[in-house]
Amino acid sequence: MRQRHSALPCIAAVVLLVPAAAFGQTGSSDSVPRTAWGAPDLGGVWDYNSLIPLERPAEYEGREFMTEEEAANLGEQAAATAGQDQRHPDPSIDIESAYNAFWSDAITTVPADRRTSLIVDPPDGRLPPLTPAAQAREAAWRANRTPPIRAPLLLAFLAGENPARGPEDFGLSERCILGYSTGPPLNGGAYNSNLQIFQTPDLVVLFTEMVHEARVVPLDGRPHVSPAIRQWLGDSRGHWDDDTLVVESRNFTPKRSSFITTSTDAVGEGGMLHLVERFTRMDADTLRYEYTVNDPVTWVRPFTVSQMLPLSTGPIFEYACHEGNYGLANALAGARAEEREVVEADGGQD
Repeated sequence: MRQRHSALPCIAAVVLLVPAAAFGQTGSSDSVPRTAWGAPDLGGVWDYNSLIPLERPAEYEGREFMTEEEAANLGEQAAATAGQDQRHPDPSIDIESAYNAFWSDAITTVPADRRTSLIVDPPDGRLPPLTPAAQAREAAWRANRTPPIRAPLLLAFLAGENPARGPEDFGLSERCILGYSTGPPLNGGAYNSNLQIFQTPDLVVLFTEMVHEARVVPLDGRPHVSPAIRQWLGDSRGHWDDDTLVVESRNFTPKRSSFITTSTDAVGEGGMLHLVERFTRMDADTLRYEYTVNDPVTWVRPFTVSQMLPLSTGPIFEYACHEGNYGLANALAGARAEEREVVEADGGQD
């Protein structure tokens, strides 16, 4: 139901005990840049891609941190495969790999906290189980999307399973409504995992170029909009907790998922999602980003993710996705053509 990808290699090493307090403190007042009005300056472009996986791999069970040696080995392995040609020898197969590693972000360093998972709560570093209702919903959704044909359709994100009969059968990222790494919350993808923050005394803008999303977050204490108003990105309100910006989001549309578990898989629906994000400037080059997902309809308990975001030196470029939705039209036309081929191969019998 939920794909689990292990991005960390199995490395045998002695556990290095790392004081948790070293990673739990905020930046000192002397090291944190501030705006003209005295608030911590969160402005800039921050990279939320990471070598650290969302969930803790089995080889790190019971361990919150990697050793320095393990972190160095992980970075070396990532550097060795950066830019690697991943295309299939047959160009008609696995067309998603046409992106190739050249177009992916070359992440080759492990953050200073050296965590074994981005999930910090539950303590096991794993996503909590889905509720029985969410499990039933996922099973029904997958069953409903499988029409009675006898040959798989080669659709990029669907990998031959559950062929699309209409545009609504594609995922939101495939339709360029929400990018798979757009958030909220923010989870890194293969590329374009960039957050740009703008500030005024009364507003903060959280901008991600993956499908051009800008959240304008008021800081003036105004209430959330009516629960009848539902939005793809939810309705966000912010406030300062000492030097940490806290952003609380509600009123997500049930048309979106509760959480994106991988770049090609998501679970639940966002109607009851309550998301709390925390942004803390640690020093001139580091922003700590934390979020807690609370959705009692989808998950048996809330969970929390923590990540260190480095400051990016480059600008954000436009992400075109598939302009004018030509990609969807072509994918659906191809699906219908393959269905006709199946029928013709069976002598015209459905």
